[in-house]
Amino acid sequence: MTKMRGPLAPYAAGFYGELMHLGYTPASARWQMQLMSHASRWLSEHRRLPHDLTPAVVDEFLALRRAQGRKEWISRRGIEPLLRYLRSRGVVPVPAPVEPQTQPERLLAAYRDYLARERGLTPATIATYLVVARRFLAAPACPAPADLAALRGADVLAFVTRDLRTRRRGSAAAVATGVRALLRFLFLDGRIAQPLAEVVPRVAHWRLRPVPPRLAPDHLARLLDRCDRHTADGLRAWAICTLLARLGLRAGEVAGLTLRDIDWRCGVLTVHGKGPRQETLPLPADVGQALVAWLQHGRPRDAQSAVFTRLRAPHRPLTSAGVSHVVAAACRHADLDPFHAHRLRHAAATQMLDAGASLEEIGQVLRHRRYMTTAIYAKVNQAALGLVARPWPEDRS
Repeated sequence: MTKMRGPLAPYAAGFYGELMHLGYTPASARWQMQLMSHASRWLSEHRRLPHDLTPAVVDEFLALRRAQGRKEWISRRGIEPLLRYLRSRGVVPVPAPVEPQTQPERLLAAYRDYLARERGLTPATIATYLVVARRFLAAPACPAPADLAALRGADVLAFVTRDLRTRRRGSAAAVATGVRALLRFLFLDGRIAQPLAEVVPRVAHWRLRPVPPRLAPDHLARLLDRCDRHTADGLRAWAICTLLARLGLRAGEVAGLTLRDIDWRCGVLTVHGKGPRQETLPLPADVGQALVAWLQHGRPRDAQSAVFTRLRAPHRPLTSAGVSHVVAAACRHADLDPFHAHRLRHAAATQMLDAGASLEEIGQVLRHRRYMTTAIYAKVNQAALGLVARPWPEDRS
C-alpha cells in the first residue's frame, strides 16, 4: 500500500480495505491510493484539513492535477470513491443540495417532484421530460415563468411546429409527449388557466404499420449456446438473454431485478414494470438454471441486492443500457449482427405465437396495457394471414 503522509494518512488503511471489499483489483486500488496520497500532501501543503474538502476545494485540487499534465483521476468521477468513503466516516461534509435560485429552476424543481411523486416515472424518463421542459420554457414564444398565465394555445403550437419540423417520428413523438406532460402540470399547479395539453397535435404514427423484427430460432439457439459458461461475463450474458427471450422482459425490468424479487420456493419472479407497476411471473426451469449459475459462479460476492451488476469494481447494478450492451456483446460472440435487448422481447412473443398462443395470452405475458399493442404480432404469422387474405382482383377485360 502507498506510504502516506498528511491529514488523510489515518484513513488510508480503511480506504484500502473498502476498495478491496468493493472488488477493486490491486492495480486499481493502488491508483486510488496514489490519488489519496496526492490529495493528502496537497491538503498539508495548503494547511487544510479533511473537512475542508468542499466541492470548490475538490475542483481546485483537480485543476492542479490537470495543470500538472496528469492523465488519470482528473475528474470528479475519479475522486468520487475517496470522497464517498470519507463522507461515510464523517470526515468530509456531505454537500448540501443546491437550492434552485431562479424562477425557471424553481419551476423545474417542482415539475421534477411532480413527475417522481405523482406520476411515478423513472429517473431516466424524468430526465427526458426535463430536457423538453427546459427547451419549451426557453423558447421565444413562451412567457417568463412568472407570466405563464398569459400562455396561449398559439404559443404552444408555435413551439411544437418549429421544434418538430426537423425531427424524426420517434423523437418528435417524445417531444410532443413531454410538452403535454409539462402543460398538464402547469394546469394542475394553477400556473395556467386553460388545459392546453390538448392543443399539442398528435404525431402521425400508424401503430400496426411495421412488422416486428423476427429472430430466427437457430439464431436464438446460437446466441444462448455461445455464451461462455466458464466465465462470469458469459454466465451473466446467458442469464440475461434467457430472461429476455423466455419471459419477454424489458431491459429496464432486467436491470431492476433484485434478489428479493426471486421466490425460489414458489417459483415466481416479481417484475418492476413501467412506473410503480409490479407483476408476478412464473419462473421457468431454464431461466432458474441460468440465474442460479450466474448467482453462484459469476456474480461478485460483494455486490448488494441487484441481481445483475458490473463485473468491474465498483459493482454497481447494471442500467437498462448496460443490459442491451450485454446482449449486443453476446451477439458479436455468436457471430450475429448485434441487436439490443428489445429484439429478444419480440422473439419471445413470436415463439409463443408459433406455439399456438393467442394474442390475449401473449399480451398477458408481455404485460401490455392495451390490446392494440399486442395486435401487431398478428402480422408475424404470415401463414395464418394467408388463409384470411382475399384474392387480388384480376383484370378481366
